[in-house]
Amino acid sequence: MTWHDVLFGFHGRITRKVFWIAFVAVTAVELTCHAIAGAIEGERLTSIVSLAFSYPEFAIMAKRGHDRGMPTVVPGVFFGVSVLIDFLFVIGAAGTSDEPSALLLMLTVPWLVFALVLLIDLGFRPGTPGPNRWGPSPGE
Repeated sequence: MTWHDVLFGFHGRITRKVFWIAFVAVTAVELTCHAIAGAIEGERLTSIVSLAFSYPEFAIMAKRGHDRGMPTVVPGVFFGVSVLIDFLFVIGAAGTSDEPSALLLMLTVPWLVFALVLLIDLGFRPGTPGPNRWGPSPGE
């Protein structure tokens, strides 16, 4: 599987090692872009940057989830809520850093718990051995 497939495709499976390399690389580039966007515009531009990085992050998590035998809908729900949170910032409905809106808080707290559980599951638990419905084991 090429790095293009890892970052932009939704088919197949990836190992924990490939997941962590891709996840850390995309996150590092995203955080760098966040710092630049925050210095230029603030929360709205930073949220637009987050939206732009949602696709490769979703693709990485979906393929790692496939290796775990997880349907694409699980990381899909996570990214759906992520996009909604970012959209609230873009349209100005999220409040401010000092005074977040009630809607933002209601979405963010469960999202953070889900993010931690998903990261532990995808990043640390081994994939299903042998082939599954998403293809052969990536270690084969």
